[in-house]
Amino acid sequence: MSIHLEPAALERIRGFLSADASAIGLRFGVRRTGCSGWGYLIELAREQRDGDTAFEHEGVRILVDADSLALVDGTRIDFLKQGLNEQFVFENPNVSAECGCGESFTTDADKAA
Repeated sequence: MSIHLEPAALERIRGFLSADASAIGLRFGVRRTGCSGWGYLIELAREQRDGDTAFEHEGVRILVDADSLALVDGTRIDFLKQGLNEQFVFENPNVSAECGCGESFTTDADKAA
C-alpha cells in the first residue's frame, strides 16, 4: 500500500505544513460527490483518527481513513500550474471511469455493487 507525492506536490504540501504549526500532515481520501460517485478530499491533518493508515513520503505524513484506503491506494499526487490555474492532480490506478467535468470518478468495485 502506498501514496506517492510527485516533487511539485511535495513542495506545495511542505509549504502548507510549514505555514500551519497545528498540522501534522496531509489528510487524503474520498467523499461521495459528482455524477460518477467519488471525489478526492485533500486537506491538512491536525490529528490522527481511529482507523487512519499513515504513510510517510520524504518526511511528509499522509493520513488515509479506512473507508477511502481501497479507493486511493497506489495514487500518485502531483501539483500543476497552468497559467493562472493551479491544482492537485491524481493518477489513481483504481479509477475505471471519470465524469466528463473531471470532478468525480468510479471504480470497478462500484460497478460490481
